[in-house]
Amino acid sequence: MIVDLETILLFLLAAVVVIVSTRWVAERTGLPAAALLTVIGIGYALLPGPNVTLDPAFVLTFVIPPLLYSAALDSSLLAIRRHLRTVVSLSVALVLATALLIGAGFHWFVSGATLAAGIAVGAAVAPPDPVAALAVGRKVGLPPRLITLIQGEGLLNDATALTILSVAVAAAVGGGFSAPAAVGQFLLAAAGGVLIGVLVAYGVRLLRPLTTDPLAANAISLATPFVAYLIGEQLHVSGVLAVVVAGLIVGHNAPRAGSGASRLQTSAVWRLVDFLLEGCVFLLIGQQFPQVVRGLLQYDASTVVIAVAITVGVVLLFRPLWLMATQSLPRSLHTRLGGDSDLANPTARGRRNAERLTGREVVALSWSGTRGVISLAAIFTIPLVTDSGAPFPDRDLLLFCTFVVVIITLVGQGLTFAPLVRLLGLRANTIDQARLRNEARAASVEAALARLDELEELEEDEDAEAIAAMRGHLHTRLARYQERIDLLDTADSPTMPVSPRYEAAVRIRHTAIDAQRAELVRWRDAGRLPDEGLRVLERELDHEERLLPDRP
Repeated sequence: MIVDLETILLFLLAAVVVIVSTRWVAERTGLPAAALLTVIGIGYALLPGPNVTLDPAFVLTFVIPPLLYSAALDSSLLAIRRHLRTVVSLSVALVLATALLIGAGFHWFVSGATLAAGIAVGAAVAPPDPVAALAVGRKVGLPPRLITLIQGEGLLNDATALTILSVAVAAAVGGGFSAPAAVGQFLLAAAGGVLIGVLVAYGVRLLRPLTTDPLAANAISLATPFVAYLIGEQLHVSGVLAVVVAGLIVGHNAPRAGSGASRLQTSAVWRLVDFLLEGCVFLLIGQQFPQVVRGLLQYDASTVVIAVAITVGVVLLFRPLWLMATQSLPRSLHTRLGGDSDLANPTARGRRNAERLTGREVVALSWSGTRGVISLAAIFTIPLVTDSGAPFPDRDLLLFCTFVVVIITLVGQGLTFAPLVRLLGLRANTIDQARLRNEARAASVEAALARLDELEELEEDEDAEAIAAMRGHLHTRLARYQERIDLLDTADSPTMPVSPRYEAAVRIRHTAIDAQRAELVRWRDAGRLPDEGLRVLERELDHEERLLPDRP
């Protein structure tokens, strides 16, 4: 156990170096950073020297809430609502079925294993961790529909799995198993978590006057997931679900709350939190390898092989079978994938086609079920002994099975997901997305022009010049957006069309901003401009540059 503060600091600094370096390698090779970090963690664990042991309570309290909250902030509440039946099918029904199937397999085929212990490991490995899949999916241009399904599933399945795990552990340690009581406990935990999440989001809304200050907005945002989690856990409901619901509602209301500066800064802070926390947890996963392997010495090789085969087999095979089965169910059962109706396609046949995922989409969604730190943190929460003082049945075997599933899915599926998506030819329609965004920009400019017309009738004469100047600026922007829309409408290929005049304008503006920034630095170096003034003026240029598209 590491207790020396300087050693802890050294580990943290080394972890940051590894995370940054791995991200650099991942960006240039196309390999998923999550898989690379896990492999690096395993490699370090095999070396002599001190190691870091996973503390599940620390992970569940300090790591999981901010990661889930950040993912919820970036999700679309409306999109998840449109696909709610599919999300519930994957995040509740599939998780429950996976846990029960693995539990039955352990009970029937693993010597000495109990049903409760099997359900416990099944609950731990059932929820996919979408971090790696989403990172790869966004990079290769996965369609928004699949991104939404992966996000929605990943947000809600953890609460399902952790609730099932708590019920199974209670039965295994001596509390007895009762199906009605288990269902009641699950429903109570889920309903309570949703209620707490709504109340926390409402509390954040009451603090809206404070969020105009970027620093206060960041402090409130960083505290929110921990508040939701602690209240949920103290009331013995799902703190994880409370975090997710609070994040979805706060993210949905964010465009109406706070200032632009607050939103920019809060977004940047959460990107940094995600980057560091995700990197650390994937390194941590790999470093648990020696501890998990040491616990296998008490088991026969055949027992280990059978247990691992059941766990891995169910995780890899049952998901695609579930997806194909729910795809073929009748509409009346409301479990068909993509259950939202297509208002733009009102015919019965059109609705059926709109509600179905294609075979290629089912394959991609089947292979997106990577497991991660949630699974390991969950299985490590299993107690060492039962109520009678006896060792928890097969705890070390359960740990190893979970670790194998995490490694196989995180490394195996993580490394092959991008090539699979490319092979399937699944790509978002970037032209449609760009057209929609430019149409929205044009609509916002037209709304601003209409508001200027109203002001012109109300304001004094001395404001006419300012209104005219702003109207000219908005007309210039509107013409640029309309030109872009016309170019997208005439595109005859799936690749994004390029306007030479637009590209030249972007390049020239970047060049001009670089020249302005260099001149300000020369003024500072010559003693004509204080550093405080340089930072203010440079921030203005930074915000202007942020509005431009990224160019090499």
